[in-house]
Amino acid sequence: MIFNTLKYIVALIVTLILGANAHAENGADTLRLTLQDAIRLAQQNSPSAQSARHQYLAAYWNYRYFKANYLPSVRMTTSPRLNRTINSVTQGDGTNVFVKQNQLVTDVEVEINQNIALTGGSVFLGTSLTRMDELEKNTTSFNAMPIQIGYQQSLFGYNSLKWDKKMEPLSYQHAKKSYAEALELVSAQTCTVFFDWITAQSNLEMARLNYASADTLYRMAQGRYDIGSINENDMLQLEINKLNAETNTMDAEVELQEATQTLCYNLGIPENTNIILTIPEDVPSIEVPMDKAMVLAMENAPDPDSYALSKIQSEANLAYAKANAGLRADIYARFGLSQTAGDVKSSYRDLDQQEYVSLTVSIPLLDWGRGKGSVRMARSRKDLTETQSKRGMQVFRQNVQRLVMQYNMQARKVAVADRTSTQAEQRYNVARHLYIKGRSTILDLNSAITEKDSAKRNYIYAMKTYWTLHYTLRSLTGYDFQFDMPLAELLPVE
Repeated sequence: MIFNTLKYIVALIVTLILGANAHAENGADTLRLTLQDAIRLAQQNSPSAQSARHQYLAAYWNYRYFKANYLPSVRMTTSPRLNRTINSVTQGDGTNVFVKQNQLVTDVEVEINQNIALTGGSVFLGTSLTRMDELEKNTTSFNAMPIQIGYQQSLFGYNSLKWDKKMEPLSYQHAKKSYAEALELVSAQTCTVFFDWITAQSNLEMARLNYASADTLYRMAQGRYDIGSINENDMLQLEINKLNAETNTMDAEVELQEATQTLCYNLGIPENTNIILTIPEDVPSIEVPMDKAMVLAMENAPDPDSYALSKIQSEANLAYAKANAGLRADIYARFGLSQTAGDVKSSYRDLDQQEYVSLTVSIPLLDWGRGKGSVRMARSRKDLTETQSKRGMQVFRQNVQRLVMQYNMQARKVAVADRTSTQAEQRYNVARHLYIKGRSTILDLNSAITEKDSAKRNYIYAMKTYWTLHYTLRSLTGYDFQFDMPLAELLPVE
């Protein structure tokens, strides 16, 4: 009788497993993925990866805009205008008379401008030609300015060019590191959803096997109960086990559906795709040197750049507040050659000099302490930023140390969890065999089932933790310790 029962259990288990596999493999869109396959899909298609890509591209074009500020710019300007009005014109004797004007003015100007980062000023070189047609008198005149050179400068003002030169390269470097970090964090997140799906699939398989086993034991117990070889308490407990296993199976089916939706969303694939995931067979046992990890993290993580950028920004804000609180002076100087004539050729002969110099000075006589207050507020914010940066870097170093220690221990935890799962499976088989022979209690059997399922989940969780730590450590250090090489800088095409 026992032999027939065992054959029935094995046949039922095999049927359930093969049925589940056949259902997945016969689907029209079956996708088999390893962990590395899933990571590649997520880095291409996941919303987090796409968001990181767009953020990097925005930073790239902002950096290009910054660099263009230090290169010569060439601009052509034209503003043709028609003027048909009656204007009041002052005469030589000081009186005004109304004069009817009917003019068509056309002009063109080309100017080259170069910003100077050292001083914050700009120098320009230009040329222009203007034509004026008096439509009433049917006359034409030209005004040519073959060359004009000028310079403008704020003497005590805020030099944005100097501060941008300090901040923008660091900001772009931070953006590149942030993008590389984001891709590795996408990998870590993919590990989470990947192993969550593995857990859900494993829970469903365990629930089905447990239900098949509970149903078989319950059927066997009915015969033994009829002949009085087991008591009513055990009979009721077996029925409860069967009902609980059935409920667990339904819950596991829902859990797997939810895990599938989450996985498809993160990988950017259709939700109706049949997925078969392959769990990694083992994990590499790597001992990451703490000193090396710290040096790499300081070089490649975006956090140090972020704190450095905050400090420079606070210093720039203080310089801006000081520049606007005191004396301000702006100088503008222009020198040129020009002439006017009735034709174009003559307007370029016998050129006259033109000079223009202006100095604008602004002195705050009474501002009720606004300037002084803004400087003190900016200085306080600068001091606060420095304090927060120091504290932030301390926390950053602690996080790196904690991550390295956890990672160095996790491979051993995976090995222990694997061994525990194997032993728990063996103990369950023994406990079940003993119960069928009547040499064990239902409590021992239930305990073995719980330990078997828990050990299996713990093993998957240990694997999930290892690979999540693996890619999180890569995100901080920009280094692959598994292959002992720096990560390739995979920036999107600009």
